[in-house]
Amino acid sequence: MTKKVIILSIVIMLFMISACIAENPEENKESTKKDTIAWFTNLEEAQEIAQEKSIPIFIHFTGSDWCKWCWKLEEEIYSKTVFQEYVAENMVMVKIDFPKKIKQPAKTVTYNRNLATRFNIKGFPTVQLLTPDGTPIAQTGFQYGGPEKYIEHLEELLIKK
Repeated sequence: MTKKVIILSIVIMLFMISACIAENPEENKESTKKDTIAWFTNLEEAQEIAQEKSIPIFIHFTGSDWCKWCWKLEEEIYSKTVFQEYVAENMVMVKIDFPKKIKQPAKTVTYNRNLATRFNIKGFPTVQLLTPDGTPIAQTGFQYGGPEKYIEHLEELLIKK
């Protein structure tokens, strides 16, 4: 065999192997997609929308660049299509971040710290549910069981208000 034939054979085999092991982009399309949640970072702006739509507010207190349980909540719940579709219709979403490595403006740090104090946030992740006018309903965090179970949990908390 000539060198060209051998090289061509190797290239074809590598191509076939890579085609076989390539990830199927359609495989997880229904269960997971890129975060399409419309996150507010200002509670007062979120309240305006919540009052217009008469839906509750969901505040996610997070340490986005260091909190492993926050990452788990985002990966197992927030990133799932069923959760994203649910909150798009039923809640106004607010993310209040306390990163360690990402530099935030002093105004943001103070604003976030004041909200954490107001809602008695002791750890991360913490989820605070509010009525559209800003009255606390319940506080929760990560829950096992996937997005469907998490939605059930949220609905139970909202019913108790």
